[in-house]
Amino acid sequence: MMPERLVFVGNKKLRCGYTTGSCAAAAARASAYMLITGKITDFSDIITPDSTPLHLSVINPEIGGDYASCAIVKDGGDDPDITSGIEIYARVSLISHGIEITGGKGIGIVTKAGLDQPVGEYAINSTPRRMIEAAVSEIAENTAYSGGFRVEISAPQGESIAVKTYNPRMGIVGGISIIGTTGIVEPMSNSALIQTIRTETKMLKAQGIENILLTLGNYSETFIRDSMPFSLENSVKCSNFIGEAVECAKEYGFKSALIVGHIGKLVKLGAGIMNTHSAFADGRMEVLTSCGVMAGVGTDVLKQIQDCATADAALDILNGTGLMNEILSALVKKIEYHLNVKSAGLIKIGAVIFSFRHEFVLKTSLADEIINLISEEENG
Repeated sequence: MMPERLVFVGNKKLRCGYTTGSCAAAAARASAYMLITGKITDFSDIITPDSTPLHLSVINPEIGGDYASCAIVKDGGDDPDITSGIEIYARVSLISHGIEITGGKGIGIVTKAGLDQPVGEYAINSTPRRMIEAAVSEIAENTAYSGGFRVEISAPQGESIAVKTYNPRMGIVGGISIIGTTGIVEPMSNSALIQTIRTETKMLKAQGIENILLTLGNYSETFIRDSMPFSLENSVKCSNFIGEAVECAKEYGFKSALIVGHIGKLVKLGAGIMNTHSAFADGRMEVLTSCGVMAGVGTDVLKQIQDCATADAALDILNGTGLMNEILSALVKKIEYHLNVKSAGLIKIGAVIFSFRHEFVLKTSLADEIINLISEEENG
């Protein structure tokens, strides 16, 4: 159990949970205790990196001849976490000195550079490793044990669950990752999505990629497959977090970044809105209205688009003015302006904006140059 910790997402009150890293640390602590004392325990107490105390129930405790093991069930709270309910095991044995942490069944192996752990290592991230070390070290101190520990973390359901995650794409094969920076899972956490963007971006840079492709989702990926001269191999799906993705590209020193997205999302960039989720901000009709004003569209038409639910619906109306080219040109200039502000001159940046319904493709001034750079880099 953990103290009830709630967060508000919109107007909903949601319960927090705890990470696979917390599970691994708690299981390791309980197993170390059982091995040293010879006593079965039904719970494990740890303090997470964000100072939250956890009192977690132990399942399947076992003391063998030279080891002890047990599991903690992952609880993701109200987060739609695919690993919620999975059993995280720790098997602890004694060694002469030090603390060795390794993986077992269901824990993935890192196969690509740029992740938290080096290639060939088990995907048990740095913070969980520190938590495990602290947990077993506490047991050693409490029991006056002066030797070392070998801790094997496993997740019997991990391999089957991992195929439903980003792990294979990110270069982690054969199982899940043991992760978490605070030890606590916040429901619907934007931070988890942003961390995925950071990880994928860092991984591409470590592979020597200099020109990064940012996609928003299925529409972007379909358009790229059908219409662009490169694949999705060196891409990062940033979803609504365009601003964060650009910041990552700047931080890791990419030479250029290309954003490819449907106008329904990218129109918001025309107002400098870098998080395109509807809960964050809208501004679509305001942007298109201002573009209409710049193109000379009459007031009566501009009033009509205020009631439109989508950008494509607004474009249906604007298309009848005969000024569509001028409107779209104004939109591209607005998007380019705000992207240049965001890039701060540290990285070349461009955007490709498309509409399936209206069958157009818009490009900012550097888009074609970056398209060529990405294509050349991919094709060697």
